[in-house]
Amino acid sequence: MKVTLSALDTSESSFMPLVVIEFAQDVKEETKEWLKNRIIAPKKDGGAQLLFRPLLNKYEQETLENKNLYLVGASKIRMLLGAEAVGLVKECNDNTMRAFTYRTRQNFKGFDDNNDDFLTMAECQFIIKHELENLRAKDEKMIPGYPQAKLYPGKSLLRRLLTSGIVIQVFPLHDNEALKKLEDTWYARFALKYQPIDNIRGYFGETIALYFGFLEYFTFALIPMAVIGLPYYLFVWEDYDKYVIFASFNLIWSTVILEVWKRGCANMTYRWGTLLMKRKFEEPRPGFHGVLGINSITGKEEPLYPSYKRQLRIYLVSLPFVCLCLYFSLYVMMIYFDLEVWALGLHENSGSEWTSVLLYVPSIIYAVVIEIMNRLYRYAAEFLTSWENHRLESAYQNHLILKVLVFNFLNCFASLFYIAFVLKDMKLLRQSLATLLITSQILNQIVESLLPYWLQRKHGVRVKRKVQALKVDIDATLYEQVILEKEMGTYLGTFDDYLELFLQFGYVSLFSCVYPLAAAFAVLNNFTEVNSDALKMCRVFKRPFSEPSASIGVWQLAFETMSVISVVTNCALIGMSPQVNAIFPESKADLILIVVAVEHSLLALKFILAFAIPDKPRHIQMKLARLEFESLEALKQQQMKLVTENLKEEPKESGKEKAT
Repeated sequence: MKVTLSALDTSESSFMPLVVIEFAQDVKEETKEWLKNRIIAPKKDGGAQLLFRPLLNKYEQETLENKNLYLVGASKIRMLLGAEAVGLVKECNDNTMRAFTYRTRQNFKGFDDNNDDFLTMAECQFIIKHELENLRAKDEKMIPGYPQAKLYPGKSLLRRLLTSGIVIQVFPLHDNEALKKLEDTWYARFALKYQPIDNIRGYFGETIALYFGFLEYFTFALIPMAVIGLPYYLFVWEDYDKYVIFASFNLIWSTVILEVWKRGCANMTYRWGTLLMKRKFEEPRPGFHGVLGINSITGKEEPLYPSYKRQLRIYLVSLPFVCLCLYFSLYVMMIYFDLEVWALGLHENSGSEWTSVLLYVPSIIYAVVIEIMNRLYRYAAEFLTSWENHRLESAYQNHLILKVLVFNFLNCFASLFYIAFVLKDMKLLRQSLATLLITSQILNQIVESLLPYWLQRKHGVRVKRKVQALKVDIDATLYEQVILEKEMGTYLGTFDDYLELFLQFGYVSLFSCVYPLAAAFAVLNNFTEVNSDALKMCRVFKRPFSEPSASIGVWQLAFETMSVISVVTNCALIGMSPQVNAIFPESKADLILIVVAVEHSLLALKFILAFAIPDKPRHIQMKLARLEFESLEALKQQQMKLVTENLKEEPKESGKEKAT
C-alpha cells in the first residue's frame, strides 16, 4: 500500500486509502455530506483538502452491511504540504537535519518528484490525523442534523463528532505488504537478534519504536546482572556479607544503563528528526469541558474551567480515594500473610510433600490478586483523572501516571518490604519475590498477548467466511481488511508496557542482594516479551497512529527514582544480615551509622556518575548547537532586511510630506 498518488491527481481511480472513519448506525445523510464537504474543501476555505469516499458504492451499500465506513487519503503534494505544516524534520543533502519545507524540498536527501518513499506510511497517516483534528468550526453553531451537538468557532469538528457518538472511531489501515516484510525481519523467526528499530519506526512511528528500543536495550543490559547473579545464587546463597559487592555493582549498573540509554535515545531521535521538532502550544484535550470563554494567552474562544475547582476535586475526592485503595491493598496483604502462617503451620504438622508444595500457593494466589487489583485500579484512576477535567493531555497523563505508579508500587512491593524489614524473614522474602516475579510475568504474557491473539484469530476466520460467501462484485481484499481491522482492539498506548518494565526493574533492583536470580528470570521473560509484544502490535490491535517522540518521557524519571530507592533497600538489607551484625555485637548504633554512611556514599557516587555521563553524545551536541547558531543568524538577517526596507521607505515618506 505505497502512497503512489500523483501530485495533482485527486481522482477516484488513483485513490489510496490510508485512514478509515466509521460513523454510528443511522447517522443522517446530511451529517455525512457536511463532513465530506469539509474534508475535501480547500485549505483556504477552512477544509482539509483530503480525498474522501465511502468504502462501498451505492449498489454495494444496498446489498451489504457496513454502510457507514469511509476512506480518507491525500494526494502527494497535499502530503508534502502537510509535512511542512506538522513540522517534520528530514535529513538534507549536506547530512544535517532540518524542518521540511515544500519550497526547499529538492534540498532534502532522498526526495524526488517521482519518489513515493520520501514520507513513511506512518508519517502520512500522522499528517492525515493532524489535518482531520484541525478541521475547525467556523460559523456553525451545531453539527447539521444534531442540534444537541453544539459547536463554537475554533472547536475541533472530529473531537465533537467522537464525543457526541456520531463518529465511532478513526483508525489508520495496515499495509499488508509492508507488514509482512516487517514481521519477517522482526518476530516471525524466533532468534536472538537485534530488532529492526528503524523499520518499526517507519511503520508504527517513533513512540512505538522507542518502546521496543528501550525493551531491547533493557533486556541486554540485564544480562550482566544475570551472569553475575547466577554464581552468587549457586555458591554464596547465605553469605550476605559477600552480597555487598553484588549490591554495589547493582547500584552502578542501574545508574549507568539509564544514562547510557539517554545517549542512545538522543542518537536515534536525532536520526529520526524528532529531537529537533518544535513543541507546539497544546490544544485542549478532547474530554476537557467548561464554560465557553476567551483564552487569555491565545485569544481563542475555548472552554474555561477554574483551576480551584480542579484542585478541590483532586484533594477532596481523588486523593482520599487513592488513600482508601492503598489501605485496601495493605488489608489484602495482611490476609496473604495469614494464609502464609496457615500453610506453614499445616506443613510443620504433617511434613508431607504436598504440604511443601502448598507453601507456594498463598504467594501464587496473592500474585494473581495483585494483577487483578492493578487492572481494576487502572480503570478507576482513568475515570478519576478524566473527571478532574485537566485542560492539557500532558497534565492528564502526568496525573494518571502518578496515581497508577503509587498504587502499583505499594501493591506489588509492600509485602516484600514488610517481610524484609518487619518480619525479617529472608527465606520467605526470597520465596515471595520469586513467586511474584514469575507469576506476574506469566499472567502478563497470557492476558496481554496470547488470549487477545487467540480471540482475534477466531474473529478473522468468521470475517473471511462471511466475505467469501458474498455474491456481489466488490474489492473483497480491501473490504475484508477494513471489516477485520475495525473489530480489532484499540492499542491504548505504551503506558502498560512501560509499567510492566518498571515493576520488573523494581523486582530486579530493590532486593538484588536477597534474590540475585531475578535478573535471569527477567531476561528470559523479555526475550519472549519482544516477540509477544510484536505479535500484539501486528496482529492483535488496530494499527495506532504515529506519534512523534524525542524520549521515553516521564518513565525515565520513574526508572531513575526506582534506582535511588534500590540503593536504600539493599544497604538496609545488608546491614540487617547476621554476618554484618556479628561484626558489631555490642553497638548497634555504630552499625546503623556505618550503613547510613555507606548508603550516602553510594548515592553520592550515583549522582556523580549521572552528572559525569552527558545525556547527549558530543557530536549530537555540536550539531544541535550548529543548528541553533544558523537559526539565530537567519533571524538576524531577516531583521536586518526589515530594517533596510524601513530605511528605504523613510525618504519617500519625508519627500511626500515636503511636497504637501
